[in-house]
Amino acid sequence: MDILLQQIINGLVQGSVYALVALGYTMVYGILGLINFAHGEVVMVGAMVALAVSGMLLAAGLPPLLVLLLALLVAMAVCMALGYAIERIAYRPLRNAPRLAPLITAIGVSIVLQNLAMIFWGREYHAFPQLLPGASHGFGGAIINDVQIIIIAVALLMMAGLLVLVHRTRLGRAMRAVAENPSAAALMGVDINTVISVTFMIGSALAAVAGLMVSANYGIVHYYMGFLLGLKAFTAAVLGGIGNLRGAMLGGVLLGLIESLGAGYIGDLSGGFFGSNYQDVFAFFALIAVLVFRPSGLLGERVAERA
Repeated sequence: MDILLQQIINGLVQGSVYALVALGYTMVYGILGLINFAHGEVVMVGAMVALAVSGMLLAAGLPPLLVLLLALLVAMAVCMALGYAIERIAYRPLRNAPRLAPLITAIGVSIVLQNLAMIFWGREYHAFPQLLPGASHGFGGAIINDVQIIIIAVALLMMAGLLVLVHRTRLGRAMRAVAENPSAAALMGVDINTVISVTFMIGSALAAVAGLMVSANYGIVHYYMGFLLGLKAFTAAVLGGIGNLRGAMLGGVLLGLIESLGAGYIGDLSGGFFGSNYQDVFAFFALIAVLVFRPSGLLGERVAERA
């Protein structure tokens, strides 16, 4: 029972990160019908920028919590600018092109960002400073630390804020109008280019938060860290129903739980033949199962009914 509860806690932490990254995928897909495979690299850039800013501010003698806040703000600003540049330079010229063209471009942008990060920060793993309290707390035989609690809480707040933005604000109405019918939205006075750029920027800001969360939780940053994380977040978006915000959140949490529970019990179920290092397999098994049995995702039909 202790192992089950511990794995559930670990899954919720990991799933919170997946959900934040998956929201970036699902927002862009909902408006443009485009899979932005460079989104995982935006997460990586956010983590790298936060690391660089943290190092400079800690050297200047600032308190850790203030360093964390400033590093997060700078990382979000940089990622928002990067998201805007990616949309403006790589995707906007191909908006009316066949769907294969922006897909190939997205993969190309991902490779370019990986190599630029490798040039600036090197190939080695970087240790992320401990900016948050590291105290651990017992809970029903399981252990959860302050960093994990903060990750779950911040993820919930960010996701709730995004839902309020999309469903209760003028910008959100414009985003939903563009997603529904871009031509009609333009005739109603909506600036489509601005709405799409803002969507990329919001998704990139969430990616920066996710990058900082991953770095703070695991204590390392690497130029290749966004690739697998991006694939898993895309899996989460498909699992929940890509294009559906609530689906992305649900898919992220479910995928985190599936991975964590699989890693915790695969050794016992396989008689020790497989270990917890096979946990990544569960994410892609989940993707295959969803594509075979429910291609629209768990909440995907809700989008089709509203369309």
